[in-house]
Amino acid sequence: MVDKRTEKDVSNIIEGLRINQDPRSIEMLEDVGTNSSVDAIRELTSRALVKKNQHDSLKVVIANKGKGINDMSTVVAMSTINELLSLEDKSEAIRILEDTVNMHSDEEVRDNARSVKALMALS
Repeated sequence: MVDKRTEKDVSNIIEGLRINQDPRSIEMLEDVGTNSSVDAIRELTSRALVKKNQHDSLKVVIANKGKGINDMSTVVAMSTINELLSLEDKSEAIRILEDTVNMHSDEEVRDNARSVKALMALS
């Protein structure tokens, strides 16, 4: 378990990377945050990547097995889906969802993308 101070520090780091315009910030969030063994860190990271609302950041949480909408933790997956649904501009997310449905090699990832795409069409 993570103490409150460490949790706040990690949250601040993730938020800093979210607002950072350097393309490497996406790589850092993916490498460290989405690969964390701590669900809360993966959740914060996935939400930050969605909020960036850029092609590369959205691709991490939509098209990668075990990350974002495909995370084994339902809390992380649902949090990511809710963040996608709350995007003001959903166009890039929908494009990536469509590409994932049409071209991804993993059936489970395609199915998850199809489901999220349907939810986004309703929102």
